[in-house]
Amino acid sequence: MSVLMNWAYCTNGFRDHPLDQTLEVLADLGYTGAAVTLDHGHLMPGASPAEVGRIAALARRLGLALAVETGGRYTLDPRRKHFPTLLHDEAGARVDFIREAMRIAADLGAPVVHLWSGIRPPEVPEAEAWDRLVRHCERLLGEADKVGVMLGFEPEPGMLVADLAGYERLRGLLGGHARFGLTLDIGHCRCLEPYDVPECVERALPYLVHVQIEDMRRGVHEHLEFGEGEIDFPPVLAALDGFGGLVAVELARHSHAAPDVARRSIEFLRRAHDLAGAGRSRR
Repeated sequence: MSVLMNWAYCTNGFRDHPLDQTLEVLADLGYTGAAVTLDHGHLMPGASPAEVGRIAALARRLGLALAVETGGRYTLDPRRKHFPTLLHDEAGARVDFIREAMRIAADLGAPVVHLWSGIRPPEVPEAEAWDRLVRHCERLLGEADKVGVMLGFEPEPGMLVADLAGYERLRGLLGGHARFGLTLDIGHCRCLEPYDVPECVERALPYLVHVQIEDMRRGVHEHLEFGEGEIDFPPVLAALDGFGGLVAVELARHSHAAPDVARRSIEFLRRAHDLAGAGRSRR
């Protein structure tokens, strides 16, 4: 392998730890990055500049590169998961949230802000849903230009933009904007893409700004620890060779055992990375 991977961990998998402790644990385990989910108990929009600056200084001291993620389940509404999305009549609240996330990211020194489309509300026709998504993404890209961050758009199973083909369609409708990058979830590739996972990575590389990684099974959208699903990881990591962004473990439902899960995860990924390198050297 030509470079070491920038292993990170999504902070939504440390819901029972304060953000400070989360970053310290990750650094102690050898992670070099953290994907900070803006959510209750960690950083939220409205956090004071002093608090954001304190977290930025801590991450620098620990040697952690950062990205900002916006996929918290009940961040904006205590009763409705992920409500509102960019597809709802009330999408303005989501737009404002992502715009604030971009400003926080700039203050953190995080170059990427993650987002997704949301599930199409049944009362919204598909064509209208796409029109809404394009319109709101155009607004967000204007803000991204102002603050100097990249958007990392994630195709998500069950959402309007569910796969790589949907991302490519949306990117085309946005004129191939230079700040409209891709967040690729490796597990999702196994879950629903019609290609092998390494092929998905190769298809994604021209747009790739952020990676989420976990194990998964075909047709089942469940984030699993490494070794519990069906993905052969050395070829996947070989395909990612040269990617310089964060490769962030996303196990949001494993907070009850977060330190142990994070330790097992980085140990697994290091072994898989070594195997990928060995496979390349034999060719």
